[in-house]
Amino acid sequence: MTSPSDNPRKRPKGDKRARTRAKLLQAARELVQEKGYAHTTMEDVARRAGMTSGAIYGNFKNRAELFVALGQTYWAPIKPEIDPGSTFAETMRALAAATIAVIPERRSAAAGRLTGMAYAVNNEELRAQVREVTARSYEWGAAWLASERRGGELPMPPDLLVRVIHALTEGLVLQRLLTPELVPDEVFYAAFAALAGECQTGNAVLGTHLKGNMRQTRHVCSEVIPGVPIHHPRRRGCGVCGPRRLMESSSGRGQSGA
Repeated sequence: MTSPSDNPRKRPKGDKRARTRAKLLQAARELVQEKGYAHTTMEDVARRAGMTSGAIYGNFKNRAELFVALGQTYWAPIKPEIDPGSTFAETMRALAAATIAVIPERRSAAAGRLTGMAYAVNNEELRAQVREVTARSYEWGAAWLASERRGGELPMPPDLLVRVIHALTEGLVLQRLLTPELVPDEVFYAAFAALAGECQTGNAVLGTHLKGNMRQTRHVCSEVIPGVPIHHPRRRGCGVCGPRRLMESSSGRGQSGA
């Protein structure tokens, strides 16, 4: 005995539309990989998918909309698992973990992502579409941050914070894919911990990071994330690092720590 979902004739129309859209996106992805964005047309995609031009235009009004949908499908938003009532620091740790978790699937999509971004930079129609979709995403993210997090807990206004988080996750993922040996998991956790302003002064010890002729003294906070030492610049308010300077060059000049 078969269920309605097992019988193609009894599947809802929405399911058929979703399958049509998925087939078109897969065809578009293949053609973009073979020919590039500039030489991939709507008609090419329809033919590759074995469909009519009417089918593709019924799902995407133009190439810009199609290419944006490609990005949303194969470079989908990161969705951390956040428990109700979590603090901002806990949310940032969950986001770090979720960002690390998507790296394997991002690897296969990275080349398409980067070539798509390069194409969008010089294609005003596509860039406008990307800007519109990204702006809506920022608006939603900022509203969520404002409603779910206490105002005093956020390190900056929600509309600015959502942009910082987006840039941080994109940059970390791409750099990890390019130089994995230089961007281990600890870097992800450290970046989001710093954004949350975590500073375990009670357990902090001073460490020295040497690079060239610059000496940078940092905290090594072992309790921010269990088992993972988190290095962050000295900051005001910490009894160990507050009064001291953050950077010192061999000439004796440096920046003050804040």
